[in-house]
Amino acid sequence: MKFLLIYLAIISAISCIVTIYDKRCAIRGKWRVKEFTLLLLSLLGGSVFMYLTMLVIRHKTRKAKFMIGIPVIIILQIIIFIAVRTALYGA
Repeated sequence: MKFLLIYLAIISAISCIVTIYDKRCAIRGKWRVKEFTLLLLSLLGGSVFMYLTMLVIRHKTRKAKFMIGIPVIIILQIIIFIAVRTALYGA
């Protein structure tokens, strides 16, 4: 469990940093982070903090792919976590 928490902290921090970096690039008209990369980071566990970061810095908030997609990923991650935890430790 300790490993999982450390992993989630690291992937969440990376997700926030990459999201902020992409916003800065958008403002400055520079090369952007691919949407695939942002969604992959979300799938890998950074979904909650990426979503919160996007809301706070108002980045990608007009794109349904992110404003619907990331909450769906969060829900799926919660379901998977509960299923795995139940399978390993019981109800």
